Amino acid sequence: MIRRIERFGECREFVESFRGDPCFSDPMLTSDEQLRSNLIDPIERDGFDVFGVYRDGALVGLFSFFISEEERYLEMLVGLSRERSAYVEALDYLERRCPGYAADLVFNPANHPLRELLSEKGAEFEPEQRKFRLREPSGGIDTSSVEQYSERYAEQYLSIHSRGGYWTAEKVAAAQDRFRTLLAIRGGAVVGYIDVTRGFAENEPYDLFVLEKYRRQGYGRALLAKAIELNRPAEMSVLLDADDIDTIRLYESMGFVRASGEDNLTAHLSVRINN
Repeated sequence: MIRRIERFGECREFVESFRGDPCFSDPMLTSDEQLRSNLIDPIERDGFDVFGVYRDGALVGLFSFFISEEERYLEMLVGLSRERSAYVEALDYLERRCPGYAADLVFNPANHPLRELLSEKGAEFEPEQRKFRLREPSGGIDTSSVEQYSERYAEQYLSIHSRGGYWTAEKVAAAQDRFRTLLAIRGGAVVGYIDVTRGFAENEPYDLFVLEKYRRQGYGRALLAKAIELNRPAEMSVLLDADDIDTIRLYESMGFVRASGEDNLTAHLSVRINN
């Protein structure tokens, strides 16, 4: 049975029971800030759906979704269960609630019941990601080529920005209260950029990109160094594709260290339309 969660107290013990679980802990609940923004606040806010799956009156699954009816898009913020049947019931509910919506689901790579179910439903999976946290930032890096985003460079920034994912260049540029965008400039031209979240206790580089002909010339390092400088005194973490060795080495050289047990996997799913 699906039932809406009205108060965090209804699920507090259930959430606590997943902490440290190597297979079923949620990478979206690794800090108090994430707990607040992904679960506690959504319980009381419009635009979110927080519900439990119950068996014989006991909570066996807990889910939090951001839902944009205008964009026909939903994002799983929290997904906790050790039972395949709970995930089946949750996805069945979404097929009734949001038929035809595009969905992004981020979860523990070792959560095989959910992974197998999404595969059966035709989901597309991004490469597994590893989480790193900034510990001892490197200093003495020249950042004179880096400028903050402005309308002057808007067209160039939009033209080189990655196209995949929910946060397009247009959305990031329009949400500079949520993102800090820095640009690498050479001869008046944008040759790279970094989008970093802002305003949180722990911020995250969302996208770092340098045009191919300008790589290995220090622009990526300069962008990241400037982002770290402007982010202080907040903390910083990043998710990196597990097979992207060059990028992992860049972040490690800048003082980032692997965060054990916080890897994740993202699935993209088109919610089935039931006839």
